[in-house]
Amino acid sequence: MSLWLEILRDDLLSAWRRKSDWMNGWLFFLLVTTLFPLTMTPDSQLLHAIAPGLIWISALLSMLLALNQCLKPDHQDGALVLLLLSPYPLSLVVLAKISAHWLMSGLPLVLMTPLLAVLLHLSIHETLTLILALLFGTPVFSFIGAIAMALTIALENQSFLLALIVLPLCVPILIFGTGVVINAELGLPILGILLLLVAFLILAITLAPIAIVAALRLQED
Repeated sequence: MSLWLEILRDDLLSAWRRKSDWMNGWLFFLLVTTLFPLTMTPDSQLLHAIAPGLIWISALLSMLLALNQCLKPDHQDGALVLLLLSPYPLSLVVLAKISAHWLMSGLPLVLMTPLLAVLLHLSIHETLTLILALLFGTPVFSFIGAIAMALTIALENQSFLLALIVLPLCVPILIFGTGVVINAELGLPILGILLLLVAFLILAITLAPIAIVAALRLQED
C-alpha cells in the first residue's frame, strides 16, 4: 500500500506541474455540455431527456483526450523500462498510475456534474444518481484506456487506434450509466444497475493491471 501511495503521489505531483495538458479534457467536457443546449430549442423537457446521455458521452470523449497522459510520458522518458526491470509488483505500479490518471481526468468531471445537472434541469435525486454512476463508471474508462494505451504505446500516431479500441468497449458503461439515471427519473429501482457498475469496476481493478503489464512487457521485448 505504501508503494501505491508513493507512486500515486509522485504521479499526481508530476501531473499537476503539467496541468495544462489535462485542461483540454476538462474544458471539452464543460464546453460541450454547456454549448450543446444552445443549438437546440429552449425546451426544458427535451434538455432533461438528453442530459444523462450527453454528460456520459462528453465524459468519455474528454477522458479519451487525456489518454495520452497515461503511461505514454513514462514510455517516452524511459521510466517505463526501469519499472519493468524493477523488483516492484508491476500490477500495483500500474494501478497507482491509472488511479492518478482518473484523479486528474475523471474526478474533475464528476465535480462539475452538479452544476451541469442544474443547467440541464435534472432533479436532485437524478443528479445524485448520476454522480454515483460516474464515480463507478469513469474509472472503468481509465482502465480500458490504459489497456489500449499499453497495446499501442510503441506507435507514434495511435490516436485513431486508441479511439477504435476504447469506444466500443465503453458502450456497456454508457448504456448502464445512462439507464440508471432514466430509472431514477421514472421512479424505478436503481440499486441493481449501480451494483452492476460496481461489478464492472471491480472486474477492471482485478484484471486490467494484469493485462496492461503483459501488454507492456510485450511492447518492450
